[in-house]
Amino acid sequence: MLLCLKMNNESYKDCLDKLFKLGRFGIKLELDTISNILKFLNSPQKNYKTIHIAGTNGKGSIGTYISSILTQAGYKTALYTSPHLVKFNERFAINGKPVSDNEIVNAYKAVDNVDLGKRKATFFEMATAMAFYIFNKNKVEFAVIETGMGGRFDATNIVTPEVSVISNLSIEHTDYLGSTIKDIAREKAGIIKSGRPVVTGVSQPSGIEFIKNKAKEKSAPLYIFKKDFSIRKTPKKNDFLYKGIFCSFKNIETPLKGDHQRENTALAIAALELLQAKSNNKIEFTESIIKKGLKKAKWPGRLDYLLEKPCVIIDGAHNQHASKILGTYLEKNFKDKKITSVIGILDDKPYEQMLKNMTTLSHRIIFTKAKTGRSIDPLILKTAASKFSKAELIIMEDVGKACQFAMNTSKDEDIICISGSLYVAGEAKKKIDNEFKS
Repeated sequence: MLLCLKMNNESYKDCLDKLFKLGRFGIKLELDTISNILKFLNSPQKNYKTIHIAGTNGKGSIGTYISSILTQAGYKTALYTSPHLVKFNERFAINGKPVSDNEIVNAYKAVDNVDLGKRKATFFEMATAMAFYIFNKNKVEFAVIETGMGGRFDATNIVTPEVSVISNLSIEHTDYLGSTIKDIAREKAGIIKSGRPVVTGVSQPSGIEFIKNKAKEKSAPLYIFKKDFSIRKTPKKNDFLYKGIFCSFKNIETPLKGDHQRENTALAIAALELLQAKSNNKIEFTESIIKKGLKKAKWPGRLDYLLEKPCVIIDGAHNQHASKILGTYLEKNFKDKKITSVIGILDDKPYEQMLKNMTTLSHRIIFTKAKTGRSIDPLILKTAASKFSKAELIIMEDVGKACQFAMNTSKDEDIICISGSLYVAGEAKKKIDNEFKS
């Protein structure tokens, strides 16, 4: 087929400007547009093995663990995640490192040239096609792919993975995914492919029942956390025993902070066990490789400590479940500390419950907003918090200025927690890395 290619000389900035002007979710959720683009690019996603990850929370952590262990095992491994914290390139990592600006430009041009359908590709469809293109150009052996939203009609759901992972479920994106756990499960379970094994941490009865039925329908072997594989914490230590599907490992340590990371680590190891079994043990993960891979895994913006005095923590905590995890972590570790919370939340989130989860211990709350049209007005957040919080409530709309004010008015022994959105976390990280780290 002959294509009329659009000639252009875009710079990196030009490409990003055009990308960010595209629609976030598109007119409708479907796979035709991404399918057509990838066909014109000769289906780059078929030239390497994939692991596909869906779920409400933990997708990025699980993907990071899997890709880090695969890299440690000697495989050239790509990781596709969203959103980014500071720079767009973070979404596309190969062996743990973001790709170059030139690779972004070349991928954008290649995808834009074949975006010829009746409906133009959305931002996420473009980014996903770019990921598949970049990974193929780099001749990766494995690509770990995180869904953007849902699963069934997510642009990433064009792959046929070696293993699928569904981390957990909570109510999110109700306009697109539905308002019940069963609705959410229907969308996430859409990544299950015929005959391909699935691991999951889903626990709600209605959710796991739907996933079981979908796996049965697809003849896909299903492995459930706490049933087919599990963990047991070592008393008085930070490590745990992983009792797996085929083997067990002692003294496994989570590289990222938070008790919930043990489950994420278990899901990652279980997926790798299935990958090894599917290859008839041609792919091998020893206990040493797993531990070294985990130790090297990095996932910024999730219970991420940026400074010591005062202690500054950023955490995306971008939905109800994640905000509850953050609140539990603060309760466990900083109950006797003076905490300043810097919070900005997006407009499709249950902000009142999130605020209650995250600010129980806060002495002061600074409400802010990320540089996106989806941010909730800080006055709305302050009004909501005033109904239940006795903390000092302040509005500072600029994230960078809010962070600077919090640090300038806190003592060395105090805690500053910046949360509510990965966009807020990203702006905070950029400000602190550029101006407060020597």
